[in-house]
Amino acid sequence: MKYAIIDPHVHVWKHDPKYPFAPGAHPPTEDRTPEMLLELMKANNVERTVIIQVIHFKWDNSYLADVLKQYPQYFKGVARVNPEDPAAPDHLTELMKKPGFHGVRISPGGGEAGNWITGPLMPPLWKRCEELKVPMTVLVPITRVPDVEKLIAKYPDLTVVIDHMADCPPDNQAQIDKLLALEKYPKVFVKVSHTWSLSKEEFPYKDSQTLVKKLHEKFGPQRLMWGTDWPICLSKCSYPQTLSMVKEQMSFLNDEDKHWMLNKTIQRVWNFGI
Repeated sequence: MKYAIIDPHVHVWKHDPKYPFAPGAHPPTEDRTPEMLLELMKANNVERTVIIQVIHFKWDNSYLADVLKQYPQYFKGVARVNPEDPAAPDHLTELMKKPGFHGVRISPGGGEAGNWITGPLMPPLWKRCEELKVPMTVLVPITRVPDVEKLIAKYPDLTVVIDHMADCPPDNQAQIDKLLALEKYPKVFVKVSHTWSLSKEEFPYKDSQTLVKKLHEKFGPQRLMWGTDWPICLSKCSYPQTLSMVKEQMSFLNDEDKHWMLNKTIQRVWNFGI
């Protein structure tokens, strides 16, 4: 079965005075540029990629905007806006007018500093996403999933993507149940992208594969997608290994499952037309 492989989750950055990092940011000393990414994509037959605005730049999406403008044939982008700014919905509207952008990412932490996820600024931002018909992507610890579920229930027509399986411990069924509970919302998708970080084992991370299997049984492949999380993955897992996880290592997936998780599910959210 031949189809184009699409990676829905990477980050890029560059040390350049033209693109200053956010105050207090601590980016790695080495650059991770789109050109480096394109080499990896070519070597691994990955044809398109969704770039997520990296936290090092916070709410300044200028670098990503220029990358999308330079390589429109390869990339789409997900922006960040400040979730604690009442003007965030309008900032999102302006960003979505720029070529290549499709969606926004929020990342509430599990502690008190992330309590804005339950505050009054969230409904206007989620509503604007719904109006713009762009996905809301959520990086959230599993303990925050019930808070996110309340927003999902309020905006059932909004496409929501839960990043990295909500970093749910694969051996904690009570926590897993919080993630599985999102299955009842048909427009919720899950990235099965952090098998390497959730595992207590070496590649191919058999313990965290059990979590993917439960998600596969509940959501079906039509609502699951892989993702490298390059270059964050490199501390534990190479780019080709992250692809191998779905292509070769998960024995419970059949060819049609892989077609969905490597291409068709992703295109339900970010349509590359391939």
